[in-house]
Amino acid sequence: MNSYKLRLRQLKPRNLRQEWLANPKADILAGAVVGLALIPEAIAFSIIAGVDPKVGLYTSFVIAVTTAFLGGRPGSISAATGAMALLMIDLVREWGLEYLLVATLLTGIFQVIFGVLRLGRQMRYVPRAVMVGYINALAVLIFLAQLPQLTNVPPSVYVIAALSLVIIYGLPRFTKVIPSPLVALFVMTTAVITLGIEVPTVGDMGELPTTLPIFALPQVPFTLETLRIVLPYSLTMAIVGLLASFLTASLVDELTDTPSDKNREAKGQGIANIITSFFGGMAGCGMIGQSVINVQSGGRGRLSTLCAGVFLLFAILALSGWVRQIPMAALVAVMIMVSIGTFRWASFRDMARIPRSETVVMLTTMLVTIFTRNFALGVATGIVMSTVFFSRKIARLVLVDKVLKDDGSHRIYTVSGQIFFVSIDEFLGAFNVNEFVDRVTIDLTNAHLWDQGAVAALDKVVNKFRRAGADVEVIGLNTASATLVEKLAIHSRPPVSSLTPD
Repeated sequence: MNSYKLRLRQLKPRNLRQEWLANPKADILAGAVVGLALIPEAIAFSIIAGVDPKVGLYTSFVIAVTTAFLGGRPGSISAATGAMALLMIDLVREWGLEYLLVATLLTGIFQVIFGVLRLGRQMRYVPRAVMVGYINALAVLIFLAQLPQLTNVPPSVYVIAALSLVIIYGLPRFTKVIPSPLVALFVMTTAVITLGIEVPTVGDMGELPTTLPIFALPQVPFTLETLRIVLPYSLTMAIVGLLASFLTASLVDELTDTPSDKNREAKGQGIANIITSFFGGMAGCGMIGQSVINVQSGGRGRLSTLCAGVFLLFAILALSGWVRQIPMAALVAVMIMVSIGTFRWASFRDMARIPRSETVVMLTTMLVTIFTRNFALGVATGIVMSTVFFSRKIARLVLVDKVLKDDGSHRIYTVSGQIFFVSIDEFLGAFNVNEFVDRVTIDLTNAHLWDQGAVAALDKVVNKFRRAGADVEVIGLNTASATLVEKLAIHSRPPVSSLTPD
């Protein structure tokens, strides 16, 4: 019921005006800038995935337009991305584009299910160190994906790439009216055409769009064998895509000081991927870099995202002849810029100030992802390591205060902390079960028993004291701990010999 009321509030005219028309001029201009900036990235990500440039361009158009209406974060930009492109390489190489379309469809279905199940809230359980490692790995893999374009090529390719980087990083020192990557592409393309330089171009990589995307079903058999092929890729892309989208939404939340709806974002991304699979597109997700560009350019509402997608397709259809002649070396320079901008350099610069365990988690997540090229495995590894390190820290906080009464016959143990499978050894080591006393009191007022292992440890202590002849009393259990002890503990049950037969 609460979710239904929230949805009704979101649909009120006031909220719709706030999301769409609160900042129209700035949103339209920001969308135009982002739309132009999306062109080189969409083409480059298509090439990384091993598909025609038109696939990435159609993807960026469809996903941007769809998430403008259905996404959970106004002002966020979603399109074809490097994170998703890297996951598609093997599928495209072995099975081709049509299977990629099916994988994209299934990716969207998974994401809608995740949104319906409200798994977006679980994002808060992903530690920051894991997120930073994930982002750094993405940056490195994007850079490594450019190396084939720089191998066994004419010297002029290196010159064009170097000059493009000079323009990309030098122009913003003088003006930021036009995105520097677009200026670099324009200058280098004009130079190649004018001087007749023979270098690989975008047109050599595959077909560019000449019409609006056309609805079509993937041309594959819809069988269990097809499902077996695409399922691993789809599940990985669904998880990685939502991780990237949630991270992007959280970043825009911080930049604009406004909240986002992560579950709506999951469903919006899923529907966008389902739609793009029927229009010849590949799976996409939230884009950190382009979302930052949008916000910095003044974009705040859904209109900016819509304009980015529409302007992207308009520019491509109107300028397809020119785009076809863009030198690949200039695109490589753009992707190197994306890689450098994505990498979190502060994670290494501030390493001496960051807790060592977080640094280990970040590096492990990063290296596992890079060497396996599996983002889901890298993130899962990082989360497991973070859990282990956190558990160890909590385990060390188990304190046991010991007091012996004046008569020397009564020992009181006051326990503080969280008792669970990791802290059991510290808990057990605090008791001197060989001490000769008549009475032992274990005060758990400031402690909490979390699992079966904690109850078993308490059993062990109590039974050892009893075997030594001491009378043992356990006091101070909170409600949850008392319930667990009542269900699992042995020491609180009467001995078999004292039970009355039926």
